[in-house]
Amino acid sequence: MTNWTLLQILEKYPFALAYFEQNKLDIAGYEDRTLEEYLDHFSELELEDQALDKEKILSDFPVYIEQMQSFLGVEDKNQVSSLTILAGHDKSGVAEGFEELTILTSQIISIVGPTGSGKSRLLADIEWAAQNDTPTGRSIHINGEVPDNKWRFSSNNRLVAQLSQNMNFVMDLTVQEFLNMHAVSRLVENPQSVIEEIIKAANNLAGEKFDLTTPVTSLSGGQSRALMIADTAILSSSPIVLIDEIENAGIDRKKALELLVSSDKIVLMATHDPLLALMADKRIIIKNGGISKVIHTSEKEKELLVELEKMDSLIQHARQELRLGSHLSTEILS
Repeated sequence: MTNWTLLQILEKYPFALAYFEQNKLDIAGYEDRTLEEYLDHFSELELEDQALDKEKILSDFPVYIEQMQSFLGVEDKNQVSSLTILAGHDKSGVAEGFEELTILTSQIISIVGPTGSGKSRLLADIEWAAQNDTPTGRSIHINGEVPDNKWRFSSNNRLVAQLSQNMNFVMDLTVQEFLNMHAVSRLVENPQSVIEEIIKAANNLAGEKFDLTTPVTSLSGGQSRALMIADTAILSSSPIVLIDEIENAGIDRKKALELLVSSDKIVLMATHDPLLALMADKRIIIKNGGISKVIHTSEKEKELLVELEKMDSLIQHARQELRLGSHLSTEILS
């Protein structure tokens, strides 16, 4: 960073502008210089009058950048390229039916099994980066290594964004205020443009549209889920997304997954929906609290998925017609 111009620094770390402003450093007109070159333009008298300690600024500035990265999770998102699950055992102590499973960014993994079989326990093991210290005895590695404790215990570095079945807001805020609060906390350069991107993406997922003036407490379950999925994809720094039964959300499931994957996130979803299970690159089969096997989605299954999507589209159309008060007939089959 010592050889970077001030412009390059601000393009990479927009929050650095706050450091310059707090230290009353007017860098306008000096953007093509390095920080050291900029400080060199001050005379000794100017440095003394403004109480500027050149050496201290040069040593403090990288520390500030590092601390802000840690707080915002800016670099963590880009650094996580893989998640590895190392086998543990089921509720009876029997070893799981695999040795290790590595998942890369932009991959989708579905988790299937009967109700109560242990899908949520697997999600919890991932969320807390288990190290053979949970009931399953599993271990989680990040980028092929034992994760740093910041992933497990720091409130500022969240490895996982989890979208649960029930999402209810209790804050008395509009959608605009809610998104602005999150955007400002992330110190994004242009909060309003990000907010507009999120609301557009959310309405692309939701069955019923809403706008920035809508109170978050009045959002339906589907609208709430659509808002949080869009917010997670566009604004969250968490590199891994865990979704529990997205099929019950009242949103466009396929578009939701495409949005999350396009953000270079690792997506794991617990589901009972055959469409979602087959949309995944692989599926984890849970039995008796353990992973019994891992199945790669085959070409024949992908062909079947196309037919299932046609059937699902028909059902969704029929559901929409019923909501509008229409009479259904066999004509919808044609």
